[in-house]
Amino acid sequence: MENERTLRWRNQLHFQAGVVSREQARDAGFTGKAIDWRLRSGSWQRLHQGAYATFTGVPPRNARLWAIVLSVGPGVALSHETAAELHGLIDQPISQIHISVAAGRQPGRHQRLPGVTIHRVRHLVPEWQPPWHLPRTTVEDTVLDLIAAARTFDDAYGWIAQAIGRQLTSPPSLRTALVARKRMRWRSWIKAAIEDSADGVHSPLERNYVHGVERAHRLPTAQRQAKRRHGSGNRYLDNLYGYGVCVELDGAAAHPAEGRWKDTHRDNANLVQGTETLRYGWPDATVHRCRTALEVAALLRRHGWKGTLRPCSPTCPAAKGSAAMTEDEA
Repeated sequence: MENERTLRWRNQLHFQAGVVSREQARDAGFTGKAIDWRLRSGSWQRLHQGAYATFTGVPPRNARLWAIVLSVGPGVALSHETAAELHGLIDQPISQIHISVAAGRQPGRHQRLPGVTIHRVRHLVPEWQPPWHLPRTTVEDTVLDLIAAARTFDDAYGWIAQAIGRQLTSPPSLRTALVARKRMRWRSWIKAAIEDSADGVHSPLERNYVHGVERAHRLPTAQRQAKRRHGSGNRYLDNLYGYGVCVELDGAAAHPAEGRWKDTHRDNANLVQGTETLRYGWPDATVHRCRTALEVAALLRRHGWKGTLRPCSPTCPAAKGSAAMTEDEA
């Protein structure tokens, strides 16, 4: 019958993807000479200082992550895109590995960590994980870290929409995490963006449509992500108006694989019986947003809407109606 030390060793090998620290090997009964002999013979391989793969061949992704965590030691958390990978916030890992440590630590001073980006954080609170799970920042802190590193606010909003759209967190949890951060770029915008995402605005493209087309021109408010039965499954319509009009927004960011249907139509099409659908992309929701508002308004009026467009600027075509569209926009 296996003793407790042997059982712990086997569990470490299993849960840590075959990677162990020197201290763990010593605790399991290996002497320093025995460890060094295995490294020289090639039956083990050194991945980072004090972290070894107990197998030959190319280490898989999880083994590489464990090697970094074990080498840096207690208090480290995988963060940014690497934490996003573990949480399911992104589908494909990036090659660079990100870790966060307390502000006073400098794990790269005495050893090289190629392929690793180190972030020093004043108040690091990793998400609670069992000992056999890779330590990581919480979903909420991961999203805020990625927002802080984003190049544009559209990129930042994409992280919020992705996390909420995939039900990895909730708007209240994100708001709480945001309050706890003393320094945060785009703070007021992020607060508004969290509310937008809570209302079903699930991509930067959809947000550009809502703010630049619908609200800027005082169109009626659509139902976001309207669930409709279609055949044997469900369809989620980006913007369903109460007049039998639907606005769909095309693009990779607007149509993640989860819960979407494959749509190969490039022209306007009826996606739901009794509903007339307009389809738009990035230029329509940004550069040509006024023209888009006129088109949506015209279709809504044909379906019974009695409202009036509000010009978004003195030069907006909505000020004079569709006849004011410039030749370049037409």
